[in-house]
Amino acid sequence: MDFEIIGEIKHSETFACGSGIRELPRLRKVYGLGLWRKRKGFATVRLPSDGSIREAEIHWYEAAGIGKREFKIKCYTDTRP
Repeated sequence: MDFEIIGEIKHSETFACGSGIRELPRLRKVYGLGLWRKRKGFATVRLPSDGSIREAEIHWYEAAGIGKREFKIKCYTDTRP
């Protein structure tokens, strides 16, 4: 994760679970067995390159007992030029 999440993740939802996740074999190998879900939500993030703060849609993988892993920014949601 090359950014910092500031505050809480809002409007989170699951959009893939179990065998619907293409990365499932890799997740199980790296982090262990679990009921894996691919989730998305919106959060305020701080970018390391210039320290700017932006609103972004983020995606991550999550499993009970393992937690949230591999966050990535999918798009920025604020209307900066």
